[in-house]
Amino acid sequence: MTKIGFGITGSFCTFDKTLIGLKELVDNGYDVYPVVTYNTFNISTRFGNNEEFIKKVEDITGKKVVNKIEGAETFGAQNKMDAFVVFPATGNFIGKIANAITDNPVLMACKSTLRNNKPILIGISSNDSLGMNGINIMKLLNTKNFFFIPFSQDDYVNKPNSLISHFDLLIESLEKALVKEQLQPVLREKK
Repeated sequence: MTKIGFGITGSFCTFDKTLIGLKELVDNGYDVYPVVTYNTFNISTRFGNNEEFIKKVEDITGKKVVNKIEGAETFGAQNKMDAFVVFPATGNFIGKIANAITDNPVLMACKSTLRNNKPILIGISSNDSLGMNGINIMKLLNTKNFFFIPFSQDDYVNKPNSLISHFDLLIESLEKALVKEQLQPVLREKK
């Protein structure tokens, strides 16, 4: 069975899509290992209660979430993944991974997965993608073992720097990433 690490960063407004993506992976026969950032694990927002969200993630995957760097580090040697998905991936995450910063469990799980020459698939959800983070996205698009779920501008009138992935392309994007290919086109029309 293909083992997929699944990182969840703090784009709280897309957590409903995250749960759909997790279920889709499990329903398609993937063995999914959830990892969350500190903010995802500890913060409740107007979009939902953190404890309820974590329980839903654990119910879908049948596994406890990894919420500490020590647990995520095992993805390198002891608990090797075939790929690691970050869904949603915030601008903060993208900026850190593009600049080799490892200060939360999702970043550590990515670093551990990369150690094994395995792909990282990013499902972007960020309001500053075409602003300060544009350079980091371009850097990752040109870095070995990084792949993106295709994306488009979220709301070019009210949020001109915002990008969001077409999360319905998760499985297709993952299948390509597993053979080290980027699903094309990366830039898509908004649905």
